[in-house]
Amino acid sequence: MQHVLIIHEVEDYQIWKKVFDRATDIRKKAGEISYQVLKYENEPNKIVHFSVWTSITDAKAFFESPELVKIRKEAGVKAPEFIYLEELESGVL
Repeated sequence: MQHVLIIHEVEDYQIWKKVFDRATDIRKKAGEISYQVLKYENEPNKIVHFSVWTSITDAKAFFESPELVKIRKEAGVKAPEFIYLEELESGVL
């Protein structure tokens, strides 16, 4: 499994969420398989987007695309940090 962890601050979570939801089809088409959205405990506008992708190459192509740069601006995203991860192991306890 290939994962992407994105940590970013947003101007307003509700605005970000609307834009995020509108992008569902393009995220799926780009190779996103599943996702989780989390927030920092005491910072409601500090968002973590953790997702599973078909490949790191697909994820990088999507997140670095001019289309997504425009979408992030519309969503009020401030300085996103992208971390591309390859799964070594997983389990359920």
